[in-house]
Amino acid sequence: MAGKTWAAIALFWAAAMTASGVVLAHHGWGSYDAANPITISGLIVTSEYQNPHVVLNVEANGKRWIIVLAPVSRMLNRGALAELMAVGKTISAFGYVSTVEKNELRAERVTVDGKTIEMR
Repeated sequence: MAGKTWAAIALFWAAAMTASGVVLAHHGWGSYDAANPITISGLIVTSEYQNPHVVLNVEANGKRWIIVLAPVSRMLNRGALAELMAVGKTISAFGYVSTVEKNELRAERVTVDGKTIEMR
């Protein structure tokens, strides 16, 4: 029985360490060019209002951008309900372009329907 207990404990810790690695990897913002912020304005084409981050696809100047916003809880705390980030609305997003995915922007601030929301 003791062998099974130790095996269960080892499995638990292995899973916990793997999960924490995924979480740490997810929150790394080092792959965004913070030295060169830009602003993108365009039409919201798709809206994924879910965790770990709200993600929008925005059509701007003939290019499709992936806009990564804050987690749902932070969006709600700032009054940025799903209806505000709806398909068909125009958004202006200020943030940093990914150095890996050239069409991805990590937004620091967005404006929709005259309402400006800070992501941090």
